[in-house]
Amino acid sequence: MSKLHKKPQKAGGFASVQSSFKHVLQSHRAKDNIKNLLRVNQTDGFDCPGCAWGDSKEGKFQFCENGAKAVAWEATNKIVDSAFFAKYSVKQLAQKSDYWLEYQGRLAEPMRYNKQTGHYEPISWQQAFKLIADKLNSLETPHQAEFYTSGRASNEASYLYQLFARFYGTNNLPDCSNMCHEASGIALNKAIGVGKGTVVLNDFDQANAIFVFGQNPGTNHPRMMNALRKSAKKGSKIVSFNNLKEVALEKFASPQSPTELLTPAATQISHQYLTPKLGGDMAAIRGMAKYIIENEPNAVNLSFIEQHTQAFNDYLQTIKITNWATIEIQSGLSQAEITQAAKVFANSERVISCWAMGITQHKHSVDTIQEIVNLHLLTGQMGKAGAGLCPVRGHSNVQGNRTMGINEKPSAEFIDNLERYFKRAFIREAGHNVYQALKALAQKQSKVLIALGGNLAAAAPDTDFTYKAMQNAELNVQISTKLNRSHLMVSTDGLILPCLGRTELDVQQAGLQKITVEDTFSMVHASTGMSEPISKLCLSETDIVAQIAHATLGNNKSSLDWLSLRDDYAKVRVLIENTIDGFKDLNQKIEQPAGFHLHNSAANLKWNTPSKRARFNASQLPQSVISDCSSQAKAISAQNQQTVFVLQSLRSHDQYNTTVYGMDDRYRGIKGKRNVLFINPKDAQALNLTEEQLVDIQSICNDNKTRQVKNFSLVFYDIPAGNLAAYYPETNPLVPIESVGIDSQTPTSKSIPVILKATESQSIKLQSL
Repeated sequence: MSKLHKKPQKAGGFASVQSSFKHVLQSHRAKDNIKNLLRVNQTDGFDCPGCAWGDSKEGKFQFCENGAKAVAWEATNKIVDSAFFAKYSVKQLAQKSDYWLEYQGRLAEPMRYNKQTGHYEPISWQQAFKLIADKLNSLETPHQAEFYTSGRASNEASYLYQLFARFYGTNNLPDCSNMCHEASGIALNKAIGVGKGTVVLNDFDQANAIFVFGQNPGTNHPRMMNALRKSAKKGSKIVSFNNLKEVALEKFASPQSPTELLTPAATQISHQYLTPKLGGDMAAIRGMAKYIIENEPNAVNLSFIEQHTQAFNDYLQTIKITNWATIEIQSGLSQAEITQAAKVFANSERVISCWAMGITQHKHSVDTIQEIVNLHLLTGQMGKAGAGLCPVRGHSNVQGNRTMGINEKPSAEFIDNLERYFKRAFIREAGHNVYQALKALAQKQSKVLIALGGNLAAAAPDTDFTYKAMQNAELNVQISTKLNRSHLMVSTDGLILPCLGRTELDVQQAGLQKITVEDTFSMVHASTGMSEPISKLCLSETDIVAQIAHATLGNNKSSLDWLSLRDDYAKVRVLIENTIDGFKDLNQKIEQPAGFHLHNSAANLKWNTPSKRARFNASQLPQSVISDCSSQAKAISAQNQQTVFVLQSLRSHDQYNTTVYGMDDRYRGIKGKRNVLFINPKDAQALNLTEEQLVDIQSICNDNKTRQVKNFSLVFYDIPAGNLAAYYPETNPLVPIESVGIDSQTPTSKSIPVILKATESQSIKLQSL
C-alpha cells in the first residue's frame, strides 16, 4: 500500500458514526433525519433505500453508514424547482459533475424540456400524462418504447409498471439487474431451477465457513459486515477472494460494540484472504474442486450427488483434464493457496458462498457462478441450515422488481398466470434488456424511453454510445427523486417527473399507504414513510405509473381501473397475490412484524429444472478472460511493446451505485478526488511511472474505436500485477457496448483490457522543469 495513500487499519468503528452524522447534518434537515434513522428497517418504519441486505432484529439501530448516507441524501430540504431550471440550461448542467447534480437537492415539480430554449420548464401533471399517452399511442408498434426500472421501485410500483407495459403490448422491460446480477439469475436457474439465493440471514449464524467471492461488503453492503463479524467471533472461517485488499474484509469494528466503537479493538474477519487476477475466480474455484475430488474423498457427497444431480460424470472428466498449471496461470494464485481454501471448504460441515459484481461483470460470469454451484453440489452444501448460495444483491428492491415481473424474458408460467387472471392474451416474445434497448435507441428503432428511477446514463457502459443512444429518444421520461445525468440526455422532448422518496409519507384516497420490498434473502416486508413530502407536487411512483397507464390505455382498452389501484395499494397487492406464486394473503402477511419468506424450492432440495435435478456445469476454463479483445491485446503488446493491463471499475466508499455522496474513499485512503487509478507499484515502476503521476487510459477493442479517459492520478495499491482499478462512472467510457457477458449480456466492467500512457500536458510540464 502506498505511503501517500494510507488506508485505515480497520473498517467501521467511530469513523463510520462520524461519517453517518456528517451526512445527516449536511442534509439541512438533521432533526427529521435523526428521527428517520431510528425508524430505518424497523417493524413500524421504512425500508432502507440503500442495499438489499436482510434485516437483523438484534440491536436498536438497524442502519449502517451507507443507509445513513442514503436517508440523508434523499431527505434534504434543498430543492430543484422551476427557478433552478430557469437559471441553468441543459447544456450548462451537462458540464457539472454527477456529484454536483445530485447535491442540488430534491426535484420539486414536473418539468418539460423545451428544445427551443434548451431549458426545462414547468408543466402540469395532467399535461405530462397526456404528452406521454399521446406519444405512446402514436408509435407504429409498442416495441418502439423502452420501460426501464431501477432497483429502488417498490413491489407495488414495479408490478403496475410491468403490467402497464404488457397491457400496452411489449416486454421491453430493461432494468438495472441487466447490468449487475443478471448472470446470477441465469446461472442459478440453469443449475438449481431458481434464480435466487438459497439462504436466509439466520444461516450465517450456523455456518462453519463463509466464502466471499468478488465482493467488498464494507463499502457496498456494510450491514453484511455485522453478520460476518458475528460468524468470525464464534469461530467460523471466512475465506475471501477479492482482487483488491479491502480493509473491511481484514478487520472490522462494529459501531454497535462499545469496545470496538471507542477503542482500537476490531474483529479479524478473513481466515484467509486471496487476491486472484481479474477474471481468475473460475479457475480458482475449479482448483478447489479439483483438490477436493483428488484428495478429500470423504468430502464428496456421493449420496447427495446420486439423489439430486445430473451430469456429474461430465464434470469429473472436465476436472480431470484441467491441469494445475492452467489453474495457477489464470487465477494468479498458487496451488498451495487454493489448496488451503479447498481444505476449509472440504472440512466444514456447513458452508455459505456469497458473491457480487466482482463475479458477475465478466465475460464468463455465468460459468463462474455455475462453478460455485458445482462446488456446493459436489459436497452437498445445499438444503440444510447454515449452507447454501448467496448472491448479494445491490439496490434495496432489485430482487423484488424481478419477482414482480420486471423481466424482458418472462417465463411461460408468469404469462399464463396473467392471462388466467385478466382473461386476455399477453405478448410472449422476449423484449429488450439494457444492452438491446440502448442498441435499439442508437439505431432509432426505439423512440420513447421511460425510466422508473435510476440513472441509466451513468450506470450503462460505453458512455459516448449510451449518451447518444438516449438522446435519440423522441421522448425521454425520467421518474426521479433527484437530478442526475439521465435528465440531460434530451434532444427533442423530455420530462422530469418528481416522485416521493422511501422516507416520505404516501397518502392516497384510501389513506396512508404501505409499500413492500423483497430483500436478498427473499424476505418480503412492508415499508411506511414517516416524513412530510419535500413538495406537494411530488407524487408516489405507484401514483405516477397508474396515471400514465390510465392516460394511455384508459378504462376502455383494458379491464383495469388504474386510478382505483393508485388510490389504494392494497388493491395492487390483491392483483399480485392472484398472479404471482407465493403471495397468497399478501395484505395479511405483511402485517407480520418481520414480513414473510418466499418459498425457495432449491433450498428445500426441489429442483425446478427440466430434468427435476440440479445440474453440474462441465464448461472448460476459458482461453482468455477477455476473449473478445484478446487477439488485439496480444498484437498491441507484440507490435508496440506496450503492457496491456486488465482494469476493473468499482465504487468508492462515499458512493452507492451511481450516487456519489462525496469525494473521499476512506477505506482506500483517498481524499478529495475520484480520477485515480489503483496500480501495483512494480507495474508502475516497470513503466517508469511514479505515484500520483497523471496517466491517460485507453481501452482495447476490435471495433477500431478509440475509447479513452485522461488525467488519472496513480495510486500504488495491493493489487495483483497486471491488474488496475478505478471508479465508475468515470471509467464507463472505456467499456465497449459490445463487450458483454456470455448469455447474460452484462457489461464486462470488471475485465477491461487497457493501455496506459503518461498524460501529455504533464510530460511537457515535467520537461520544462
